[in-house]
Amino acid sequence: MASSTKTTKKAPAKAAVKKAAPKAATKKVATKKTASAKKSAPTKKSAPAKKAPAKPAVKGVAAKKAPTAAQKAAAAKKSKALAAEQAKRERDAKAKAAATKALARQKALDAAKAKKERDLQARAAAKEKAAALKVRAIAAAKAKKERDAKAKIVAKEREIARKAREKAAVEAKKQREIDGKRKAIEAEKLRKLREIERRDAEERKRQERREAEEQKRQEALERKMHSKPYANDTAFLEELRTLLEETRDGTLRQIATSEAEANEMLVDRERLEYDDEDGSSVASDIQRDQLKDFATALRLKVDEIEVALSRIDDGSYGRCDECYEPISQPRLRAQLPVFTCVSCRASV
Repeated sequence: MASSTKTTKKAPAKAAVKKAAPKAATKKVATKKTASAKKSAPTKKSAPAKKAPAKPAVKGVAAKKAPTAAQKAAAAKKSKALAAEQAKRERDAKAKAAATKALARQKALDAAKAKKERDLQARAAAKEKAAALKVRAIAAAKAKKERDAKAKIVAKEREIARKAREKAAVEAKKQREIDGKRKAIEAEKLRKLREIERRDAEERKRQERREAEEQKRQEALERKMHSKPYANDTAFLEELRTLLEETRDGTLRQIATSEAEANEMLVDRERLEYDDEDGSSVASDIQRDQLKDFATALRLKVDEIEVALSRIDDGSYGRCDECYEPISQPRLRAQLPVFTCVSCRASV
């Protein structure tokens, strides 16, 4: 704007200089024209004197009547006056034409100058307008840039807020999932704890039932262990006592016989020297050992009979030592002595 004002201030000075220059040029042209008119004036003055038509007229008059010297002088003077007047008119016309031409030229120069000034003013106005437009464009660009920057900041803030919301939503979702999993785990733990408590309660109940059953079984077994299946059947027990005593007596006789035979075989071996080559001594030793083993087994049977007799005395004979159930009477009669039932004997 300052440059435009400077150009507008300088323009009138240049226009004044240019106005002064055309004025000087017009003055120079006018002086030149006047000088040329002055120079050409004598020639024009002499021109009427040389005019041919006037002389024939005079000559014609002279032919008719010879003019006098005075008339000739008057005529010459008149012709000079006419020539001078005509020259003056021509000079005035030329001066007028030159003035009109100079005026036209001056008008043209003034018009050109005015046009130039208008052009300068138009260019200055255009420059000012362009500068103003440029300033406005710069201001608009700056404002647009600021708006864009603000829009970017707002968009960035919105994006940050959106991301923050999304992050918060994701974290909230994760927290809900974690809470849900934790609740599910706690619920599962509680369910398992309740299931364990229920199973423990059931196990305790089963254990109590087993203990009760075991106690009942132990009590029943205790009762069976001290049971006396044939205590009320004294006749059967007396019959068994008689059979056991007879069996004991027979067994004792067999023991005495076996021991006597074994001792006799030993005495015979000491008395007679057997020939070891035929193997008779070895056979005798084997037979004697067999007799001793048989006697030992019989003694065990006698001991069992004594136990059976003692049980008959307290009434517990006839009870199985394994299941504590009563042994059948035919088995008690058939096998003397016997302490197990058929099923328990078969499982042993």
